[in-house]
Order: sequence, then structure tokens, then C-alpha cells
Amino acid sequence: MKQIQSFCVDHTKLKRGVYLSREDGDVRTWDVRMKEPNHGSYLSNGSIHTMEHLFATYARNSKYKDGVIYVGPMGCRTGMYFLTRGLTDAEVLDCIVNSFRFMRDFEGEIPGAKIEECGNYLDHDLQACRKDAAEYLEVLEKLKPEDMRYQYFLSTEGA
Repeated sequence: MKQIQSFCVDHTKLKRGVYLSREDGDVRTWDVRMKEPNHGSYLSNGSIHTMEHLFATYARNSKYKDGVIYVGPMGCRTGMYFLTRGLTDAEVLDCIVNSFRFMRDFEGEIPGAKIEECGNYLDHDLQACRKDAAEYLEVLEKLKPEDMRYQYFLSTEGA
């Protein structure tokens, strides 16, 4: 089988940031990379689960809501996937930055985290989510749209 694009990225060199992972027609998949892969620091299950709820809630209620398709966690717990349609790189970055500011500052009841609304409602950690969001904002607030490509991290194998 052909190697998928995200597995062609050299994860020993990949840094925290936001990267365009793939384009399928008009749908763009973004790698919201919060942690450096294989460095021993990962998002906890509770944090990434809460982040999924807050990121999705904010993005789907933002001015970019019509361009938001999906927000979900990476299985490796180093970040999130963000799928969009019809948004420029600058709009994607703006939406992500504002979503993480929302997460950093969020207080109160986590949206969609009641037993009737969530498949694992007990596995949330708002404080860890807020801390992780604050740390990642230090990276996000320095990014420019032209930084959002894998070009420096592509391996030569399987590309």
C-alpha cells in the first residue's frame, strides 16, 4: 500500500506548530501539533478529550463555522486534527489561535460533557486542558500562514 502523507513526515524532526497535512478536493486537513513527537511529553486523555469538546464548540460557533468540518484528537496524543473547507491559511490560523485562547480562558461546565451527551463523560480534565492550551498559544501566536507547511520535515522514503 502507498504510504499516507502524514507518515512521510519525519517525526524525529517535527516541531510544534500547525501544518497542512493533506488536501482532498476542497477539504483541507490540518495537523495542529501541540507536542513534539516521541519526546515523552504527551497530552493526557482528560486534557485532549476536553480540548476536543472546547475546540469543536468554539470553532463551530465562530465566524468561520461554515468552513469547519471536523475537530478531533490524534491517537498519539500530540495534537488535534482540524478539517476545513473554503478557509484561507490566515483564517485557519486565526480560528485555531482564538479557539486556543477560548480553551485557555474557559471556566464553567464543559459543553457536551454530561452523561447523556458524551461517550466517556468522566474522562475530562479542564485544568490540564487550560494549561496545555496556554503552553501551545506561545507557539501559535508566533506563527504566520507561510509557516504552516511540512516542507522541512518530509522524509525521502515513501513520499
